[in-house]
Amino acid sequence: MNTKIFLSILALGLVLISFSQESSMELTFTAENNEQYVPLDSILIENLTQGGDTTLYAPDTVLVLDYVTGIGDNKTINNNKFTVSQNYPNPFKGKTEVNLFIPEKDDIKITVQDILGKELAHYENSLNRGNHTFSFYSGNEKYYLLTVSGKQTSETIKMLNSNSNTTFGEKSKIIYTGNKGDVSDFKSHHAINNFGFSLGDELKYTAYTDVEVTGIIDSPVGNQIYTFQFDGWTPCPGSSAVTDIDGNQYNTVLIGNQCWMKENLKTTTYNNGSAIQNVTGSSAWNNLLTGAYVWYDNDYSWQGPYGALYNWFATVDANGLCPTGWHVPTNDEWIALTDFIGGTSSPHGNELKSCRQVNSPLGGGCNTTQHPRWEAANSDWGTDNYGFSGLPGGLRRFNGAFNYIGLQGNWWGSESSSGTAWHRYVNYNYGYINTASDSKQRGRSVRCLKNF
Repeated sequence: MNTKIFLSILALGLVLISFSQESSMELTFTAENNEQYVPLDSILIENLTQGGDTTLYAPDTVLVLDYVTGIGDNKTINNNKFTVSQNYPNPFKGKTEVNLFIPEKDDIKITVQDILGKELAHYENSLNRGNHTFSFYSGNEKYYLLTVSGKQTSETIKMLNSNSNTTFGEKSKIIYTGNKGDVSDFKSHHAINNFGFSLGDELKYTAYTDVEVTGIIDSPVGNQIYTFQFDGWTPCPGSSAVTDIDGNQYNTVLIGNQCWMKENLKTTTYNNGSAIQNVTGSSAWNNLLTGAYVWYDNDYSWQGPYGALYNWFATVDANGLCPTGWHVPTNDEWIALTDFIGGTSSPHGNELKSCRQVNSPLGGGCNTTQHPRWEAANSDWGTDNYGFSGLPGGLRRFNGAFNYIGLQGNWWGSESSSGTAWHRYVNYNYGYINTASDSKQRGRSVRCLKNF
């Protein structure tokens, strides 16, 4: 037999063996509100028998036991070592994240292949020392090999896709999503806290959207679908969820005759497929006259809890910031919302805040120290009367400084006045809604509104 052919067959066999498991089961999680589908932010799975836990983060809602519980893929982190994290989550559902730590500036090449060695996605760039984050969007394949190569080293990880749908048709795609600087503490390495599972173990599942849902405890013995029940808001008829071009899903809420996103926008891509520029430097941000986004404190880990911060120019960019059929609300549309709930005076600001708050007297999932949440307040805690679930994503000032995460929720309107632009904001420690016009260079959250 030809030596090259023999080695190729041997390599393929080793890859297939690396994916094989003695046994596995799929636990699938979903949620409903008034019989309408509700996207979940995350699901905490705790093993009450053996101890340990793991968490699924949106859009992943499938736990594959024996794939997820195998901890061999998790590497020890060394602050001065080239390191590629296991993708997170894994298995994933259409989209997953990969972190890369490089100890010094390097020319980086990333390739994603199927198990037969066909290249499906490619990235090359010169990156500075630090922790860099990438999003991978799957095609139709189930198994992927992602290889990161530098000048003197190379690492490969295995990834399992549990979703049959794709975001970009049948094509895979890898996108650079951020730099956390000189940090090598990967979230994915702490996702599995010695989580083990044996048949007969009792598991507890906790689902998160804007409030916590507990109480589902089971001992799975095979493939299982679990459905969490939510209430407290009315999803938009026929549009209980909307998905942006990056594949992020958002719950919706009907308030009066307006259909709002129930969460802050997270997209890094305009609706026509063009990338929104990610501007991290303070002076560059201050001089912008075109659309841009940033993660709070230039830290990608804030994306999940609070979404992105956009300057005003992004909200009116002709390429479209919101998903198809949605738009950044006008000043009059914000007024229609506040008129419906009774105005902007106290306590109407509290009525738009998420109930997730430190020391919330409402208890349950509302009383939490885990982000996303508001800081503690003596009297003006969030009551979320209408399901808007406003969260304090903070802001970025025109000079590039970041402020008020956990303390203030800021949302753009799409109209400007005399060189400034309208926005709304609420604070953790008082109950009214502020209407103001300010610098277009500030970074604020965005809530999209469905077109009539």
